[in-house]
This record gives sequence, structure tokens and C-alpha cells, in this order.
Amino acid sequence: MTKIDALLDTLYKEKVVVIHNDFSYMTMEKDAVAVAEVKVDATLTTSEKLEQAFMLTNSIDDAWWNNKEITKLFEGSYARSTMNGDMVIVGDEKFKVEPMGWKKM
Repeated sequence: MTKIDALLDTLYKEKVVVIHNDFSYMTMEKDAVAVAEVKVDATLTTSEKLEQAFMLTNSIDDAWWNNKEITKLFEGSYARSTMNGDMVIVGDEKFKVEPMGWKKM
């Protein structure tokens, strides 16, 4: 990345955090794990940022963590795609993926 690219990223990109809820059958509890920082266009609406983070953390043609807009936060070589019940933090607000849309937490 060139210096100008880094400057443009700072000016026009915002990092949002994607959190996956994983249910443990051993403890019968949900564990929330931050799996990714996603760089999204800072000029998007909150809804558009949520949708972009969701789309970028779903594997389609390749593993989602190979996307250039993703900073991988999970350990190991694999993480599932984002789905219902997971969360995304935009700024200081947290949103939960619902079957249809998002719910502010």
C-alpha cells in the first residue's frame, strides 16, 4: 500500500467489527468472538455499512477473510460466514443480524 492509499483509507474508510456468536454444547452458553475488522466506505449510511460488513464476511467464491477489506481477528485457519444472531459494531453502536434485517442492541 502506498502512502497516498493509506491516507485515502484514513480519510474515506471506517472500520467496523464483526462478532460471531458460537453456541457451545459443552457449557450450553453462547460465546461471542470478534472475527473481523472490515473497512467500509465512511460515507455510507449505517444500514449500508452493516450490509457491506455482512456481505464481505460471507464466503462466496473464496474464503471471506482473504478479502482485502478484511483484517482477520480469529485464530486458526477457518471461520464460518456471518449469519443470523451475529453482531456488527459501527462506531459506538451494536447491531444484531436478524432473519430479516438488523436490530439495534
